[in-house]
Amino acid sequence: MTDSFPRRQARTRGFTLGAPRTFTVSPDGGRVVFLRSKGGTDPVTCLWTLDLETGEERLVVDPGELGRASDADLPPEEKARRERAREQAGGVVGYATDRPVTMAAFPLGGQLYVAEFTAGLSPRQLETPGPVIDPRPDPSGRCVAYVSGGALHVHDLTARTTTTLAEPEGEGITYGLADFAAAEEIGRMRGFWWAPDGSALVVARVDENRVRRWHIADPANPDRTPTVVAYPAAGTNNARVTAEIIGLDGSRVPIDWDVERDEYLVDVVWDAHGLLVVVQPRDQRALRTLTVDPATGATTLFTERTDPAWVDIIPGVPARLASGALLDVDESGDTRRLTVDGEPVTPEGLQVRGVADVDGDVVLLRAGTDPASVGLWTWSPDGLVERTSGPGVHTGRLAGGTLVVSAATLDSDSTVTTVHRGSATWTVASLADLPGLEPAPALAKVTERDLPTALLLPSWHEPGTKLPVLMDPYGGPHAQRVVASRRAFLTSQWFAEQGFAVVVVDGRGTPGKGPRFERAVHGDLAGPVLEDQVAALHALAERHPDLDLSRVGIRGWSFGGYLAALAVLRRPDVFHAAVAGAPVTDWALYDTHYTERYLGTPDGDPDAYARSSLIADAPKLTRPLMLIHGLADDNVVAAHTLRLSSALMAAGRPHTVLPLSGVTHMTPQEVVAENLLLLQVQFLKQALGIEEGPHAAGSAVRPAAS
Repeated sequence: MTDSFPRRQARTRGFTLGAPRTFTVSPDGGRVVFLRSKGGTDPVTCLWTLDLETGEERLVVDPGELGRASDADLPPEEKARRERAREQAGGVVGYATDRPVTMAAFPLGGQLYVAEFTAGLSPRQLETPGPVIDPRPDPSGRCVAYVSGGALHVHDLTARTTTTLAEPEGEGITYGLADFAAAEEIGRMRGFWWAPDGSALVVARVDENRVRRWHIADPANPDRTPTVVAYPAAGTNNARVTAEIIGLDGSRVPIDWDVERDEYLVDVVWDAHGLLVVVQPRDQRALRTLTVDPATGATTLFTERTDPAWVDIIPGVPARLASGALLDVDESGDTRRLTVDGEPVTPEGLQVRGVADVDGDVVLLRAGTDPASVGLWTWSPDGLVERTSGPGVHTGRLAGGTLVVSAATLDSDSTVTTVHRGSATWTVASLADLPGLEPAPALAKVTERDLPTALLLPSWHEPGTKLPVLMDPYGGPHAQRVVASRRAFLTSQWFAEQGFAVVVVDGRGTPGKGPRFERAVHGDLAGPVLEDQVAALHALAERHPDLDLSRVGIRGWSFGGYLAALAVLRRPDVFHAAVAGAPVTDWALYDTHYTERYLGTPDGDPDAYARSSLIADAPKLTRPLMLIHGLADDNVVAAHTLRLSSALMAAGRPHTVLPLSGVTHMTPQEVVAENLLLLQVQFLKQALGIEEGPHAAGSAVRPAAS
């Protein structure tokens, strides 16, 4: 089994180890900095540079050479950051640079290091009062700010002195860190921002004292004290987040906005044109950008976006061009469009996913006309230019005229990264292992809603032979599964090779088809989502008669796990078995920012929670259901699965529960990740009455004899 696909996928962290990522381009366009481990099974990430003048790629930081290859001593705050970021590797997993990108700061094993890109010197460790979180140099590279012990510190690299700028006034208070809602849902992983001249910082103060405490125990080790988590469940208190402008001279100016109305600090932008903060109210029906007077902390409303359902937070905006013009988006129609000073500059039908970079007055944006593909485009006062061609999922960076493009397509087993400057092109080598599978998803749009779908068949399948169906969705807001990338379907293709016709559907609520499609789940996370899975399955079966609708299973993780359990509970006429991994079963147990965006609060709209939750459906179960949950999960806590299991037991409904001791919302442990796939296949085949057959030889699976 050591060479099985599940084991190789687990060992390689989904074939991501060894792939280059997290790119930074210097403002002059001459240097590209990135992260990459040394091989496809090496989890220790190193820091590299590519010099475009020489074409030389140089290893800048190797944690192994520094004696820091192990992550055993990470502080709890760093472990939490990595869980929120879904980071599965170790070593240098994050870094920050000065403005000219001549040096970087990063933590290793909780210790602070800096490295210089131009001098060729070895990285050096700096003395700190304790384990460090999120070190960031000031724009000039003279100082490095970081968080340790919940306090914000600044180290002067020349004087070699450390100053503590803000210390917690008591338990439950931190300076310079992101709160749970910001890190898990808003996409803000940081809690402090340097002034352009390096004289001061905006620092978030987080007070979690009013947040309800949850206790996550390890039942397999009853001698261990449960982990206490400040978890803002729907309808309960959020952390109180405020911000101050703190000068290196010790001055402190509170930023004055209506914190009681706008609970969420979404972002901070401090550039040559001034200081902006972006805030959002609890109901998320507005997003306000405020100008800030750094001398007094007074704020003035600059721009505001509103929507009767919710306002999306779009990566990279607001931002400003070199001219000072404001970049934002407009969602008033059915196309999310880029705006410059309020005027749309992208056409109808081109859905903007986010702004990747602003290079002077040139904007690099991710956008597409087909939900399965995301391309790179640049906009400038001279017009809009498509910078990538063909289907695929593209990400990129732009600075100094140098464009980095990472492309995941249906033609390649790996993500291909190229660097473009003028007429010259470089390829940044990927050292990732190849999966040994070649998914061949048939992408289509079905039903009157043009639902994006993918169908994967076994490589050995002979047309005319019936196959049991395995639905493999995520199906929820803000995530897609049907994309024009071979890599996205590796696990689905492996399930297909076990004898299934695998179907993936992106229904209402998923991105890429416009604001109206996404907002169709407002007030109901169950009905539209499940309806679209059923409609798409039946539409595909009409096109592909080899799909055996008398044997349909469904599997998923997180929202996909919720959808899998929902499917067998409410539509047993369609779905005959389900595997639900880390499912949300009672939305009142999930966090504020995500849940309330769609359902409001439990007190404000109890009917929405009743429509969307699963507990009351327990007596309806008539099909085999396997529930899987990591007992250390602090995102979708194990109580979701345990409460549904208790309700099923009370209703006398047999089911299977697979608890994973010590496992969080991710499953990076090699043996666990491998066996999870194998056990799912075994369960589904048994539940659907499928005999094992010589699939690799080309025969189809057969129903078991009755």
